[in-house]
Amino acid sequence: MRVLLIDDHALVRKGIAGLLRSRGVEVVSAGSGEEGVRCALDSVPDIVLLDVKMPGMNGIETMNTLRARGVGVPVLMLTMSSEDADLSAALRAGAQGYLLKDMEPEELVPALQSALQGESVVAKELLGTLARIVRGEAGGRAEAPRRSAPFAELTARELEILEHVAKGSSNKVIANTLDITDGTVKLHVKAILRKLAVHSRVEAAVIAVEHGLGRKMRQG
Repeated sequence: MRVLLIDDHALVRKGIAGLLRSRGVEVVSAGSGEEGVRCALDSVPDIVLLDVKMPGMNGIETMNTLRARGVGVPVLMLTMSSEDADLSAALRAGAQGYLLKDMEPEELVPALQSALQGESVVAKELLGTLARIVRGEAGGRAEAPRRSAPFAELTARELEILEHVAKGSSNKVIANTLDITDGTVKLHVKAILRKLAVHSRVEAAVIAVEHGLGRKMRQG
């Protein structure tokens, strides 16, 4: 696994890079968003660890630039910020997950591996915030639905799988529940993300819950 670490604090970069390398992970690091974009194009990482609060090009702007330049690998935000607005903005921009820098060190590599397998990873401390976001309550007011008919292109099976994604189920759990293979679930999830024009399961789940799929499943 090759990780691109983008963080403007040198000590943080050194510490995280050392932690990952001690566990056999290849690390390329950058001290700014601009440098991170260049490194992503040059080094072709498998996944990006990206700080949110950076001078110049911040984390969200960096992720948007990466996507615009054709870098489609998973992006995990790794930050000290637990603010609702930052979490919401990151997920809306297509982050695969949102981790806090005070997480237990041994949890970082498993989080990266989960993201590479298509899982969405959010710090446990932020699950309450995530719940408010998917209910449209972040910032104190409801958000308007992104699309009038967001699921029009989904097949019945894709809609069924999206309901499980909205519940937070992994590909393996979905496969066991629906009696299909993990690979089949993965293909369906990719099609769902493409049809909804989003980059991550988290963003797809947010849209699903906003339109009642998550509530439907929990009540059913």
